[in-house]
Amino acid sequence: MDSAAKDKMQPTIPPGSSCPGPEWPEQERAEQLARGAALKWASGIFYRPEQLARLGQYRSREVQRTCSLEARIKSVVQSYLEGVKTGVRQLAWALEAMQGAREALSQAHGLLRGMAEAAQTLEPVREQVVQHKQLWALSQLLPRLRAVPAAVAHTQTLIDAQRLLEAYVSLRELEQLQEETWAPLGGLELPVFEGLGPLAEALGQAVEAAAGAAGRLAREDPALLVAAVRVAEVDAGRTTSLEQAPRDWRQRCLRALQEGLERIHFGTLPQPGPGALAEWLEALRVALPAELATAEALVAPCCPPHYKVVQLWAHTLHSSLRRCLQQLLERPELGAADTFTLLQWALHVYLGPEMMGSLELGPEADVSHLEPLLTLENVEQLEATFVAKVQASVTQWLQKVLDGEAAEWGREQEPDTDPSGFYHSPMPAIVLQILEENIRVASMVSESLQQRVHDMALSELSAFLRSFSDALIRFSRDHLRGEAMVPHYVPYLLATLNHQSALSSSLSVLQPDWVAPGALAPVEAALDELQRRICRLVLEALLLELQPLFAALPSRQWLSSPELLEGVCERTARFCQDFRHVRNPAVQLLLAEAERTVVLQYLRALMQGRLVCRGADERTQAAERLRQDAAQLRELFLGLVRTRWARRWAGVSVVG
Repeated sequence: MDSAAKDKMQPTIPPGSSCPGPEWPEQERAEQLARGAALKWASGIFYRPEQLARLGQYRSREVQRTCSLEARIKSVVQSYLEGVKTGVRQLAWALEAMQGAREALSQAHGLLRGMAEAAQTLEPVREQVVQHKQLWALSQLLPRLRAVPAAVAHTQTLIDAQRLLEAYVSLRELEQLQEETWAPLGGLELPVFEGLGPLAEALGQAVEAAAGAAGRLAREDPALLVAAVRVAEVDAGRTTSLEQAPRDWRQRCLRALQEGLERIHFGTLPQPGPGALAEWLEALRVALPAELATAEALVAPCCPPHYKVVQLWAHTLHSSLRRCLQQLLERPELGAADTFTLLQWALHVYLGPEMMGSLELGPEADVSHLEPLLTLENVEQLEATFVAKVQASVTQWLQKVLDGEAAEWGREQEPDTDPSGFYHSPMPAIVLQILEENIRVASMVSESLQQRVHDMALSELSAFLRSFSDALIRFSRDHLRGEAMVPHYVPYLLATLNHQSALSSSLSVLQPDWVAPGALAPVEAALDELQRRICRLVLEALLLELQPLFAALPSRQWLSSPELLEGVCERTARFCQDFRHVRNPAVQLLLAEAERTVVLQYLRALMQGRLVCRGADERTQAAERLRQDAAQLRELFLGLVRTRWARRWAGVSVVG
């Protein structure tokens, strides 16, 4: 590039300026502002002419200020330069120190490499030293090591002889010897100590066996039980330098105590069979309180307090019994007797004063806060099973009673009577006794079961009454059709009327105080329906005898003679003679219905017959006959009331 081009690239310096032109717009603007400020200051100072005389003073002062600023700038720059020199000098010194350190490290590295090579040459010597130390340690322990096999055999003999404390002391001595040899030998396991593991396990099993038979040992050999517990407790605080897992004999001892109880009392479940469950529960009723008493009196003194023996015994027995009962419920369905026995035992006997609620047991034996033996679902299942089984049994028994009663209706003899002369049968008492007994038995378990059985009893009684009514209809149909002629048809119908009265009068036994009002309404309605049906069958038999006589009404014979109605009254009186064997109030209803039936049949025969009166005399004669017939019928039924057997029923009202 030539000089002319360079001159063109140089910035132009304005006249009167001592510094080059600005390289960017901000610098130019700053200079303009500075110049403007200076001009403004100068114009303000030298505005008046008299101020121009002081121009020299202002110039000299500005020169001094400029010199002062230049001196300060030089001082600052000189200070910066001295700092840079010092830094450069220190960097040079540091470089020299680093070079010296590098040389020293190189020398040390060479020395270390030489020492490693020397150490490798000394490794056989070191191994010989270690072996020498081990041999020296073995030489010191050799007399004791020679006695280890004999000590192991002796310890096993002590274990077999159930001398557990001595066996444990011997075992610990052997283990301490093993620890003493383990460290000097650098963790080397000597073959002579291989039998210590099985020996310790044999001792642990002996401790477990003693704990599992704690109840028996507390009575027969408490020293052995105490020794087993002490061994477990002492071993719990054992520390060892060997890399061995803890033996945890304390937990094994407690577990053996629980397993021993379970094995003794719940090792086998009762086999299915009549009475087997009841015998098993009865045995538990005697055994469990005795076991807790033994634990409190004999086992607890042999164990540390933190074992809480009585509480452990109670909780173990409770949980084991609960598990056994759950297993029993998983079997095929229990019978009614076993179901009742299990419910009554679990809900009342177990927590009652005969067992876990006994005052002789301390508060530690309280299991009332634990889970119940039977859950609500179990109780619901057992109650449903019991009700179903009892219902099937009751149905079968009632059917047998009904079949036996129906079989007697065809006998050659009249129905049996009581001392008062009324027809009598044990059937009503048997029926009510069966139902009442089942309700009473259910009340021994729970109110819910009692309510269920009560509802079942009412349902079965209603079904029995329907079956009884159906049997009467078949009995009457067979007799009237001639398929089975019964010698004493009407007396047995009247006897069933007494049965109905006996059931109605004794129905209150099925309505205790806790039964809701109206619960017996269906049964009462069934009894009323049965009474009406029996009365209807009796009256049908009466009409069957009177039908030939009523068929002759009205007629000339009837109009001219009272013999026809006298025959009706005679047959009616003879038919009603057996009514004396019927109890009140059924006989009142029967007499009233008999009178109503005879009168209605008499009127029906008159209304359906065709008798034409030929004149006023015959009409007068017919009216007189009707009046006489009415008086005769009234006298008939009043006479029935006045008879000897009718006087037993005080207050009989006959519809006239």
